[in-house]
Amino acid sequence: MILVTGATGNVGTELVHALARAGQPVRALVRRPTDLPAERVVGDLNHPESMGPALDGVRGVFLLPGYQDMPGLLARIRQAGVERVVLLSGTSVVAKDTRNAVSEYMIRSETAVRESGLAWTFLRPNAFMSNALRWLPQLRAGDTVRDAFGTVPVAAVDPYDIAAVALRALLDPGHEERIHPLSGPEPLLPAERLAVLGEVLGRDLRFHALSDEEGRAAMAASGVPEPYIRAFFSFYADGTLDESQVHPTVEKITGTPPRTFRDWATAHRAEFRSRTR
Repeated sequence: MILVTGATGNVGTELVHALARAGQPVRALVRRPTDLPAERVVGDLNHPESMGPALDGVRGVFLLPGYQDMPGLLARIRQAGVERVVLLSGTSVVAKDTRNAVSEYMIRSETAVRESGLAWTFLRPNAFMSNALRWLPQLRAGDTVRDAFGTVPVAAVDPYDIAAVALRALLDPGHEERIHPLSGPEPLLPAERLAVLGEVLGRDLRFHALSDEEGRAAMAASGVPEPYIRAFFSFYADGTLDESQVHPTVEKITGTPPRTFRDWATAHRAEFRSRTR
């Protein structure tokens, strides 16, 4: 049995479906009823003592980072007889700056997993292609998208491909104590991603790059906490993180090239159309 935490998230949903297609018994940790091809169980990762039923009979866990008591959670996972953990981490770990809110919780999570005594694999993806979903409110209002970091190219990765690598790391030998950096096939500017999305949707979309001041204000207005705003500006405005790098990992592990942003946009075309009417 494989336990997928964050099972309703971008990667978790894809992984649950991938495991089901592979004929693997899969359990989805959820906070509310949802339609997934898996056994569903409710649990709270911030309270390891609540995880007993979720971990019963589990041999592998797909784990998200950043919970309050990562060492305690991992001790509970190990006590349940789990053999391996695949942690969804991030490229921000390489910054090694614990003053950065994002890097701090990623580093803390990786450290706890390393010290848990469990077999582990770390996935360190670039930014997700699905981050384009944050443009939905603007696309409902019109054809112009205003966003920060307009000059920063990112080789964003499809959550489908992250899940495909996680599947292999959970099921196949040879991934123990391995770090897998993940990217899409090419770095694109936000305006280039939006242009592709416009072609897929049949809309003439235009990108307006926000100044740093405007970008900070927009993030704050959307509810992003100030420590995370500072973290993102450190990464993308100050250049402490380079997500333009293209890694061969997805194809090397899965045998299939990573999906392009056009592939991702096409797969989610119906969702964009239904949510922007």
